[in-house]
Amino acid sequence: MTTSPEKVWFDEDSLWAILSDGRTIGAPLAWFPRLLHADKTARDCFELSVHGVHWDDLDEDISVQGLLAGQGDQTHPKQDHAA
Repeated sequence: MTTSPEKVWFDEDSLWAILSDGRTIGAPLAWFPRLLHADKTARDCFELSVHGVHWDDLDEDISVQGLLAGQGDQTHPKQDHAA
């Protein structure tokens, strides 16, 4: 069985989701810089899917699996020099 988001909302510091299995989970916006720096209108323009939440305008995807695992933004900044 896949646990999917049924409702998503924000408070001043966090993203909140009610999941299809009845759990409510929160994560700090600091984990997701694109959401942290977006205005309310951009944050509220998302789509729910079976696996998570997608913000087309912000190029952000958050999976339920990642939230449950305590994972924040998994993108890595590009390096300007060779490692």
